[in-house]
Amino acid sequence: MTLGVIIFVSFSLALAVHKPLEKKVVVSAYETYQPNRQFLLDFGLCIGAGLLAWAYNRYAFHIKLKFGLAFFIGYVALGFFIALDMALARERRVIADALKKDSVLPPPKQLYSMTRRFFLVAMGTTLLLLMVISLVISRDMVWLTRAHEDGISAGHALSVVIYELLFIIGVLLIMVVNIVVSYSRNLKLLFTTETGVLEQVSRGDLSSLVPVATHDEFGTIAGHTNTMIQGLRHRLQLMSAISVAEEVQQNLLPKAPPAVEGVDIAGTSIYCEQVGGDYYDFLELGGGRLGIVVTDASGHGVGSALHMTTARAFLRFGTRHYEGPARLLKDVNRFLTQDASETGRFTTLFFLELNLPEKRLRWVRAGHDPAIFYSAEQNQFETLSGDGMALGVIPDFEFKDSNREGWHSGDIILISTDGISETRNEQGDMFGTDSLKEVVRNHALKPAGTIIEAVIDSLTQFRGESPQEDDITLVVMKLL
Repeated sequence: MTLGVIIFVSFSLALAVHKPLEKKVVVSAYETYQPNRQFLLDFGLCIGAGLLAWAYNRYAFHIKLKFGLAFFIGYVALGFFIALDMALARERRVIADALKKDSVLPPPKQLYSMTRRFFLVAMGTTLLLLMVISLVISRDMVWLTRAHEDGISAGHALSVVIYELLFIIGVLLIMVVNIVVSYSRNLKLLFTTETGVLEQVSRGDLSSLVPVATHDEFGTIAGHTNTMIQGLRHRLQLMSAISVAEEVQQNLLPKAPPAVEGVDIAGTSIYCEQVGGDYYDFLELGGGRLGIVVTDASGHGVGSALHMTTARAFLRFGTRHYEGPARLLKDVNRFLTQDASETGRFTTLFFLELNLPEKRLRWVRAGHDPAIFYSAEQNQFETLSGDGMALGVIPDFEFKDSNREGWHSGDIILISTDGISETRNEQGDMFGTDSLKEVVRNHALKPAGTIIEAVIDSLTQFRGESPQEDDITLVVMKLL
């Protein structure tokens, strides 16, 4: 009873300081470090309780050192299993708390291999079991040699020793099995969580993350899985944003060509990505004049689309007080240079003023490919060229108008971007301007929309399995 009271008091004192120390040492630590600190705290308290009980026995009852050491080893063995079980319980709590959070935790910087943990636990358990059983057996052997002096029969003494050994081994086995079961619960929880999240990802559900609750291989896998999920989330958001940008850009293009007497007009833009830097538009200039513009912003993708949108806004605003192509592009260039001077982006542009009452063409070529004029009567091509600098490069560049007087019924004007002439096939050959002219000549009697379809079909057949590398824009005007 005295020994029981000593053990009870020592553990009660350890339990009394357990809660405040746990809050200060364990709960305040980073989540993945809490299980290790929980083990150290509980193991240290058990060792402290053992030292306290050993000291009391030593000075109150003058127990010999070797008997006190055996008593202390019992505390060490019990503390080891208690601390390990508490650490595993803490790890489960950390995993459960992490499951409720939606935050990306990086993989652990310091890896404690699971095989090393298993090895240390197995070695510690084996050594403690051997020490306890060895101490019990050595003590019982001494007692058996002296049992006859106390009048105890050898058979009775042997049965007492056997029952004692079976009891101690049974208690130790229960503690070992408890640790194994606790460890298995943690492994099952980690496996279930990881596979569950990956199954959700395979179904397209990216709402969950894997808790990074350990410093072993599971923590590393969980951290990299979270990084992957976060990357997929970002990609989906980007794809959604690009889809919206694509919708907006399609709304910026003319929904239908203008119904203008004396000319059949059609246009199209085909982007190599979801959005692009090509753009075409038809602008009412008053006095029976129609403005046709084709632009090609440098680069591809979202950046080019934004730059193109800016150019479109400046163009449309500039036509409110239209005085001519050169004056219009001078103002647009000044504004674009202010916006794009530090980005290195520029925009090529071809602006054509079609004056139907006077049968006159006036245009400016701002670094863009020349337009093509096809004379149906003479079955010949000429280029509508002229000097000009791309927009967004030199703020005060002076543009000059180019003119052409007259046309005949059936004449055709094409304004395109370099995505057509520079289309490559599988052998690396370019489609070229001559092939474009040949398509126009073969379909010169067809409407403008049919000519565009013929050009796109020829490009597709020429390209074959090669990917489209640049945006394609084409405007066709058939003069009637």
